[in-house]
Amino acid sequence: MTDTAISRMINPDTLQIHAVILAGGSGSRLWPLSRQHLPKQFLALDGKATLLQTTIDRLSPTIQKQDVLIVTQESHAKGEAYQALLPYKTLYEPIGRNTAPAIALAAAYLTAKGADPIMVVLPADHIIKDEERFRAHLLVAIQAAQDGRLVTFGIEPTHPDTGFGYIKAQHTEDMQVYKVERFTEKPDLETAEYFLREGGYYWNSGMFVWRASVILAEIKQHLPAVHEIVETILSENRAGAMFQQAVERHFSAMPSISIDYGVLEKSDRVSLIPCDIGWNDVGSWHAVHEISAQDEHGNALQGNIIAVECKNSLIRAEKRLVAAIGVEDLCVIETADAVLISKNDQTQRVREVVDMLQEKGATEHIYHAKVNRPWGCYTVLEEASDGFKLKRIEVAPGARLSLQSHAHRSEHWVVVSGTATVTNGDEVITVHKNQSTYIPIGTKHRLENLGSEPLHIVEIQVGDYLGEDDLQRYEDHYGR
Repeated sequence: MTDTAISRMINPDTLQIHAVILAGGSGSRLWPLSRQHLPKQFLALDGKATLLQTTIDRLSPTIQKQDVLIVTQESHAKGEAYQALLPYKTLYEPIGRNTAPAIALAAAYLTAKGADPIMVVLPADHIIKDEERFRAHLLVAIQAAQDGRLVTFGIEPTHPDTGFGYIKAQHTEDMQVYKVERFTEKPDLETAEYFLREGGYYWNSGMFVWRASVILAEIKQHLPAVHEIVETILSENRAGAMFQQAVERHFSAMPSISIDYGVLEKSDRVSLIPCDIGWNDVGSWHAVHEISAQDEHGNALQGNIIAVECKNSLIRAEKRLVAAIGVEDLCVIETADAVLISKNDQTQRVREVVDMLQEKGATEHIYHAKVNRPWGCYTVLEEASDGFKLKRIEVAPGARLSLQSHAHRSEHWVVVSGTATVTNGDEVITVHKNQSTYIPIGTKHRLENLGSEPLHIVEIQVGDYLGEDDLQRYEDHYGR
């Protein structure tokens, strides 16, 4: 059947198709650019669109923006990714529980009012260069999903990679959709080489298409513990509770398990569409180098870079000038508060650095020096060991921070542009450019920007503890 014939059978007026974008993640693989509070899907690796936005854009015209559902973590939905998620329907997990609970949650949400749509499940952080071919495969997958199949996209391997799971599939009469024989977890090099010699093996892309009712039935059969919690959430939703509120009460009891291991490896409904679409899961800085535009010496350079006689290197500068002389096969990533230097073939070990940062109680793996918030952003300019911190704070027009207090620090605010409306205890005052105010320890306070221009202030914190968790919220416009 041709793609044109398939597209005619997929009538958007009669067939509901929803994209479910999985946008969790720990932000470790592309450190220091990605952080725990701002993982790679919310970053623009090419300096243009974020990976999340690119993932959504490539679905058009088959799936429109209003039919996109993003499943992410609460810390992203109410934190640094707030603005990126704002245009879309979003479900957030109070705690990460892998792909099976996330997909079950999305399927339950989409069927809660009696619908049974086709679900196109995609990771938020992959790159696909041949988007036209991807959309053609997507139409084939949607047609197969209407017939009750659980469809996965298998990437035709180009080399014996040990970083991917593999799927063995056999040709059928339908040359576009193959029957899956088995899944294999990430193999050793000898096994991966055998897979390529044998043929019929594909990289597991983590992209799926199925009908919501079908995946829920499979979850009920193979993951009864997940199904039971989903039913509890749906029951409370039918009784009048908001779906998200029911999720917050029960989701943490979910087992942590992938949809591949929990369902697909056990189901007899799984089919595979072999794909050659220029796919990359951007799992390391080496992968970023491979997909980036390169000069005649194999260098991928972004930012304020001077490269003298360098070869096959990825050099990226976010804030400062980076100069490199005579380096080869290196990855150099500079941000405002960290620099990574690694051999290109060692960038998978970035996670070891993140683990070491976590062990020593550091924060450079959690958030950047500049931190986005729903109301604007702040940048830590200096933090001293003798009890003070200096910040630059920007509040967007019409935005306001929560009503809050601090148990261990006072704050001094100096307005450098715009006009601040400040709640300071029982007073509400207006602070203009070149004026300041003082917030004593323990005082309830709020900062607002009622103007039409951004508000910029410099904040000086003084106290015996200056951590971001020294915060008691009383009211918050953003539900934090």
